[in-house]
Amino acid sequence: MHERMATEQAQKTAVIGQFQQHQGDTGSAPVQIAILTHRIKSLSDHFKTHKRDVHSRQGLLKMVSRRRRLLEYLKRHDEAGYRNLLEALDLRK
Repeated sequence: MHERMATEQAQKTAVIGQFQQHQGDTGSAPVQIAILTHRIKSLSDHFKTHKRDVHSRQGLLKMVSRRRRLLEYLKRHDEAGYRNLLEALDLRK
């Protein structure tokens, strides 16, 4: 159990490092979107084996809607950054 948490934390750190805009940046919109995308993809894999996990599916829907709102914010404030992020995360819009 602890080993899985350590790998998840390492993956999260790697995602932050890839998308941070400056040293110590952990809360900018691109970083939050990248972290949410990573968690959404992870949960999507979970649902392939656990089809009836309704509680986690509700959490997934909340994450998807939060990511959508953050993407809309980024599109309004930084069009070029928005397009680069969509391409880097392989998201469609």
